[in-house]
Amino acid sequence: MKRDSLYFKEQERPEVILGKMLFFDPKLSNSNQISCSSCHDPEMGWTDRRRIALGNDHLMGNRNTLSLYNIADRKAFFWDGRARSLEEQASGPLGAHHEMAMDVKVLPKKIQKIKDYKVLFQNAYGDEKVTYDRIVKALAEFQKTIKSQPSRFDQFIDGKYNALTDQEIYGMHIFRTKARCMNCHNGKNLTDESFHNIGLTYYKREYEDLGLYNVTKKAEDVGKFRTPQLRDLNLSRPWMHNGLFDQLEGIVNVYNSGMHMIDAKPEQKLKDPFYPVTDSLMQPLKLTKDEKSALISFLESLNGTKYKMRRPEFPVK
Repeated sequence: MKRDSLYFKEQERPEVILGKMLFFDPKLSNSNQISCSSCHDPEMGWTDRRRIALGNDHLMGNRNTLSLYNIADRKAFFWDGRARSLEEQASGPLGAHHEMAMDVKVLPKKIQKIKDYKVLFQNAYGDEKVTYDRIVKALAEFQKTIKSQPSRFDQFIDGKYNALTDQEIYGMHIFRTKARCMNCHNGKNLTDESFHNIGLTYYKREYEDLGLYNVTKKAEDVGKFRTPQLRDLNLSRPWMHNGLFDQLEGIVNVYNSGMHMIDAKPEQKLKDPFYPVTDSLMQPLKLTKDEKSALISFLESLNGTKYKMRRPEFPVK
């Protein structure tokens, strides 16, 4: 069975149909104005194309919206890994005051009142009962279907060697060797599923974000953020946890610098054990202009998704 056929068969499962409806329905928010798709728009690479997210009452978040592509393969969720399952991940934005601001205790009753949803819950779970667990489970099942489609890079790996240009092939070589990208961006989705401090903590400055430390409370985790996947990366700009980079040239230049100009001096670390330390994997790369251009060309070849999901019509009765 072809990959597209498997995809559409997945989309026909009752719990996925329910999850899709809930994902796009603004009635899951307190204001009836914000849906999950407000920040994860399929037309925008399942992001919002903003530097940082905008939610309830136009309140600004403090982090960039991560794309949902291939989210079923994640081992931890959010930039700081605070959720360990898709269900837990779905719960966060629903109740957050600056996102959907919904009282999750009353959400099931709110959805239960909508007659059209009763059929969807019956089909998905065998009865019409609406519970919070069922809501987040359905949302998770839908999100599992959000996957990147094959890119030209995939075609090349599968043996179609003219799928990439000579410059892109050279860029792939740089990606794997001198640029050291594969230290963190590896595997089928080009992520090590881990957390690193790449030097963008902005410690005790305007954009300060302590990342993984907020979850673990371990000094060694200050400034660590998850390694994002690189598939379809051109669809998910701007990048980094704070959304400060909108051009691949800027990203490559950051990594090329090595980002060790903010390393703590011994006396600083002694005085402040929480002073962030840039990951030792970050090293000055000394890439030439041609090498950087080739690397950028290769990164652009990782975009494969062309399918645009249509929004469903919401139950209103």
